[in-house]
Amino acid sequence: MTLKNKRILVTGGTGSMGKTFVRRALSGKDGLPEKIVVLSRDEAKQHYMRTEYLTKKSNPTDEVIYNNFLNTLQFRIGDVRNYADVVAALKDIDIVINAAALKQVPTCEYFPHQAVNTNCVGVQNIVRAINDMQLPVETVVGVSTDKACKPVNVMGMTKAIQEKIFISANVHNKDTKYVCVRYGNVLASRGSVIPFFHEQIRNGGPVTLTDENMTRFLLSLEDAVDIVIEAIAKAQPGETFIPIAPTASIENVAKALIGDKNIPIKVTGIRPGEKMHETLISDEESIRTCRRGDYYVIQPMLPEVLKRNQVQTRDLIGRYSSDQNVLNLKQTIELLEKHELLIEQQQNSPLNEKKEMIR
Repeated sequence: MTLKNKRILVTGGTGSMGKTFVRRALSGKDGLPEKIVVLSRDEAKQHYMRTEYLTKKSNPTDEVIYNNFLNTLQFRIGDVRNYADVVAALKDIDIVINAAALKQVPTCEYFPHQAVNTNCVGVQNIVRAINDMQLPVETVVGVSTDKACKPVNVMGMTKAIQEKIFISANVHNKDTKYVCVRYGNVLASRGSVIPFFHEQIRNGGPVTLTDENMTRFLLSLEDAVDIVIEAIAKAQPGETFIPIAPTASIENVAKALIGDKNIPIKVTGIRPGEKMHETLISDEESIRTCRRGDYYVIQPMLPEVLKRNQVQTRDLIGRYSSDQNVLNLKQTIELLEKHELLIEQQQNSPLNEKKEMIR
């Protein structure tokens, strides 16, 4: 049981992936943790998450806050960009999931220094705190993105550096295992295209696409959490876990959601910093990539880290990209239906569950 009796820190834990990870951890499916600490700087999101998880009251009051450090699920206001906050949050922690990030491509383009501070300096603060304070952290998982592979925008560049910081940390600290996970678009996560399309359809359209031929990897929030759990349990130092995930054209995603409604599709043109197709593994990385079950694993480049691992043979020839094995329209509809993301399913499902999915 991977998480049994573990003390877990989730930075950026009020985000879509962090919230799903917390729910999964508290379910006990992978073993019940001793405690889970959510670190973020947004007190409002922490309050909503706290009341959602810790009380069934229809009108909860602040009284639930005052038992914060007596609960399995604990909340801590702080910022990964602040070294002192990171040191305090890492006390008595076994596993760190670093989900804190600036992730919106345009935001990072306009404020690259802010992206660097969160996505790079914040990551270095975690590594530095563990080393300087000699903290007995067992595993650190860096949550990365397909945009880190051959990056063309600031967000991808900073996430690529995040991966390098964590991988190199294994050279300087052999007591903590630093690994990464890298995946593509998460279905219905906050700020993703599906909630955006839902809103456009409810308002009568048009549904806007940047390019009809654009493709993306698609996986659910539960799939994303599966990757993190798998990496905690099975990754060797410096490895990056990649899901073998379905891909679809954004045009087919739009058509699947529109269904038989009389709603037009409008093509607006590709945005600055946007790729036509996303790549999870580059040609250069493929020579260091093996397959384990439902995942590809990129082995570390640094020889000091690699020599500590049990190295597997190469299983991937060439890049792994979203323009390969693309789902047709029927298959795209089936995928969205499986995850209850069609408009009709949203309307007929319990309100609280649907709010959570699209928040």
